Amino acid sequence: AENIRLAEGGHYLYDIVTPDGRIEDCRLGILGKVHIENSIAAVAMIWCAAKMGGKDLDSAAVAKALEEFAGVKRRMEVYINTPKQVYIDDYAHHPNEISAALSSIKNKYPDHRYTAIFQPHLYTRTRDFASEFAEALSMVDRLILLDIYPARELPIPGVTSQIIFDDVTAPEKVLISKEELLEYVEETCLGQ
Repeated sequence: AENIRLAEGGHYLYDIVTPDGRIEDCRLGILGKVHIENSIAAVAMIWCAAKMGGKDLDSAAVAKALEEFAGVKRRMEVYINTPKQVYIDDYAHHPNEISAALSSIKNKYPDHRYTAIFQPHLYTRTRDFASEFAEALSMVDRLILLDIYPARELPIPGVTSQIIFDDVTAPEKVLISKEELLEYVEETCLGQ
């Protein structure tokens, strides 16, 4: 991708460079600079498939598909977008994904205050990436950290959300149970 620029409404415009040329002014239908990389991978696969079939890449069809792509559930999914509040759901569950998502959100909404609600997924991932989670989650103004969602794992002694929480440097942070979340958000976040 080259010539990447933020367009009105928070979408990105960019050129895709292929071995055969350039597809100019592609507009990604979903928010987040991180998704440009994903679109490049998709276009590379389409380009390879076209070449294997003895055809040229249909640049107009590619550009149209990128603009019409609405994304997948829970990947930078915008639920509320008003001048006062924005609510975005993203299933990022690895520190690199969290950093990429937060960077994209901060690029789109540079003048906002950022609150993240995060529930670590898996004890092993929490154990293995606790410091990286803490670093990524420190990018926000307020962190609401929940207990670990165990999914298919049994608890590991000493591995709790507290090992992330202790190293987060966000100006405001709280560690609460999932059961406490709704009441906490109603009391502290709504209307701000």
